[in-house]
Amino acid sequence: MAYCAERVPNWNTISISGYHIREAGSTALQEIAFTLANAKAYLRAAAASGLSIDTVAPRISFFWNAHNDFFEEIAKFRAARTLWAEIVRDEFGATDPRSQMLRFHTQTGGSTLTAQEPQNNVVRVTLQALAAVLGGTQSLHTNGQDEALGLPTAQSARVALRTQQIIANETGVTDVVDPLAGSYYVETLTDELLAGARTLIAEIDAMGGAVAAIESGWMQDQIGESAYRAQQAIERGDLVVVGVNAFADAGDAVAIPIQRIDPAIERDQVLRTRAFRRERDPARTSTALDAIRRAAEGTANVMPVFIDAVDAGVTLGEICTVLREVFGRHVAHERIA
Repeated sequence: MAYCAERVPNWNTISISGYHIREAGSTALQEIAFTLANAKAYLRAAAASGLSIDTVAPRISFFWNAHNDFFEEIAKFRAARTLWAEIVRDEFGATDPRSQMLRFHTQTGGSTLTAQEPQNNVVRVTLQALAAVLGGTQSLHTNGQDEALGLPTAQSARVALRTQQIIANETGVTDVVDPLAGSYYVETLTDELLAGARTLIAEIDAMGGAVAAIESGWMQDQIGESAYRAQQAIERGDLVVVGVNAFADAGDAVAIPIQRIDPAIERDQVLRTRAFRRERDPARTSTALDAIRRAAEGTANVMPVFIDAVDAGVTLGEICTVLREVFGRHVAHERIA
């Protein structure tokens, strides 16, 4: 954040993600609260390093998930925008209106897509994408129908792209900002999510913030419990998944092509990397790696050192190896019930 504020002021320094939180099984409410609690941790770290809120907040972006509950997802995006504005203005004292803008990217929900009857996933992705657009997303990723089976084929990726293009160019939904504003149901859902997220964030703050909540295992436990409850609901049939636990076709399944990655691609990349390392200046590379180690062990901003190292031919893997040697590997907290 400090490096980009000085050197690359129009670059989004970080995209704070709720996508992986939701994919792991959280509820929409938890996705909002946990993501914004994480964002607050970044803002606190920036403030502690001497950066002003109005220097860093305008260049923060967010990355959300879009699931199947159409109106809840729309309300989720609307609630998150309001809550972010409140946080940066009221808690961190931002005065620049750009600091209060929650600019976000959305990806449709990979964990909602099924290996059974994968053609149905085109419909799921369409509705999820539409919810994201109606909720105000600035950019969008639509998953392929074969998400549950592997990386998308070219055909699946094309259909996913066309889904976005049809929504953008044929439906008229992009002609108006916040088209569901004033809907009693959407406004009610938005208010409910806002109230719930405020309560949950306050609970996290009482623990010492998102870092403490993660290190203690509390946040992971909350997500895991939500995932467990959702799976139970599917298995009981309380939560309908078309083609899986309801309306399943007992006949032969329609096969679709599966993307297969040629192992030769990996072998070729390994050979290219080895050749690259042979041709670089080993003394310069060694000096750059030593500089990374010193910076990581101290308090200096490591970003300029990374840039110099890349210019010297150091690979990403080598940078990460040094950082692992200095900081160690993250070990997930295990809790015993």
